[in-house]
Amino acid sequence: MPKRTETTILVVNPGSTSTKLALYTGPPGAAEVHESRAATLPAPPTRPGDLRAELRAREAGVIEFARAAGSIDCVAARGGLVKPVPAGSYPVTRGMVDDLLLCRYGRHASNLGAPLASIVAERYACPAIITDPVGVDELDDVARYSGLREIERKSFSHALNLRAVARRAADAAGTPFDRSRLVGVHLGGGISVASMVGGKIVDVNDSNEGGPFTPQRTGSLPVLQLVDLCFCGAYADAEALKTLLTTKGGLASYIGTSSVKEALGRIEAGDLDAERVMRAMVYQIAKEIGAAAAALDGRLDAVFLTGGFARPPVAGWIEERVDWIAPVMVFPGEGEMQALAEAALRFLRGEERLREY
Repeated sequence: MPKRTETTILVVNPGSTSTKLALYTGPPGAAEVHESRAATLPAPPTRPGDLRAELRAREAGVIEFARAAGSIDCVAARGGLVKPVPAGSYPVTRGMVDDLLLCRYGRHASNLGAPLASIVAERYACPAIITDPVGVDELDDVARYSGLREIERKSFSHALNLRAVARRAADAAGTPFDRSRLVGVHLGGGISVASMVGGKIVDVNDSNEGGPFTPQRTGSLPVLQLVDLCFCGAYADAEALKTLLTTKGGLASYIGTSSVKEALGRIEAGDLDAERVMRAMVYQIAKEIGAAAAALDGRLDAVFLTGGFARPPVAGWIEERVDWIAPVMVFPGEGEMQALAEAALRFLRGEERLREY
């Protein structure tokens, strides 16, 4: 058998409109790997909500992309809405795949990550893992209280990107990651504001249900007015109202677009309404950062901003409001692909043991 010349990791990150794929390679025993090939495949049209049909529709494109690798040592996939689990990496199992495709803990395109990874891993006889899925749950007990016995606050967040960037923020602050105290903010279609201790997300808003409004989501709403909306007769069922709250709220509701880039362009052109709405979103983000800092007793090393619109001028507007709390660090963009590759490499090098799902 010819000697292997490199370590190869395939990363699979499905979203609602596309599947992001990348190959990461490095010499055998590499301390780090680098992206060697990447593609973003548009999601083929399927009947909305039919995840098994979506899986079949995306499978061929993923397999074709993987074929260029020749051999694969590990497949690392974005974790979807799995059951509540501690942070870390998990082997893809049949039970996990069933949970995701049956949407036992919620429906999202990221539920396709582990099933797609499983298909590729079987072909290449290699392990498949997920890391820091959306369902990471390490909340402090006190953070679970909602104010009504029948309802418990749950932990759903952009855990993968938050934890990956928290490592960088702790390093920049000169603090060991396992002793760091940070407020992490992911700014994207959904917004997560997390209180983090030693890398653990001990409190966080579920951006589908609370926190600041976002480009697409309403965030927290006045609850009695929401009850009136539920019973006003304008919506056919609960699903129709949930769709409104999670895809047509926030910027989309106020100014007709969920694109921060477009909103900023309108502001540049003198649109005062767009500026008022964007400033209101920043105001709510800043309030949530203040609440997250309070959850850490005001003792924190830094506030970090990351995600798709953690860039000027929005990052600067947020910093103006919260830099009195702690130094503000900005890490633009989403590092999910690199974070998944790094997790796979830690597993392959024996530096991180897989948890049991």
